[in-house]
Amino acid sequence: MSSSTNHMDASSAWKTEHPYQKPDEDFKVEWEASCHCGNVKYQLNREKPLASKYCHCIQCQTMHASHQAPFQWAAIVHKADLRFVNGAEGLTFYSNTLRKPVRELPCKAYCATCHTPIMDEGRNMIMLFPELIEGIHSEKGKEAFKVQDHICWGSRVTDNGVFDGDGVKKWSGVDGKSTLLDDGKGFKEE
Repeated sequence: MSSSTNHMDASSAWKTEHPYQKPDEDFKVEWEASCHCGNVKYQLNREKPLASKYCHCIQCQTMHASHQAPFQWAAIVHKADLRFVNGAEGLTFYSNTLRKPVRELPCKAYCATCHTPIMDEGRNMIMLFPELIEGIHSEKGKEAFKVQDHICWGSRVTDNGVFDGDGVKKWSGVDGKSTLLDDGKGFKEE
């Protein structure tokens, strides 16, 4: 047996790490999700994400423009909290930094068939899109993934008053690292 068959190629070693590794019996499934065509499926073992927010940044607006989204709903989880049912099969990646279709962290992952955005993958965390989760519109789903913050509020396209008085904090940039624009009861332009 050659040494190349004993060791996995370093360029594909990531496929054996979270969230792509084979499932284990200790992984307790709390939520299941899939892309539009159903080729990419994943499971979460958390009842609630670490955070849930609406991002109004220009990059999110640009990357999700094909979906006519003026903002993005995102939930943050640890990589170990998520597993893809079929590993990396059916996924395609894009590096915003390199502006190339490669898996260079941080990067975005999409379904290779229907092109549904699946997640943004960082070194330790994943930002997933709750709209893909089965049962997200149930009371349990709405409560578990309730948005805590609007980020990059200053670059929003428009809100037509939709978010006024929503009780969600609005930050000029990243939450906790930028200016809090209101007291959480509604943004008022000055």
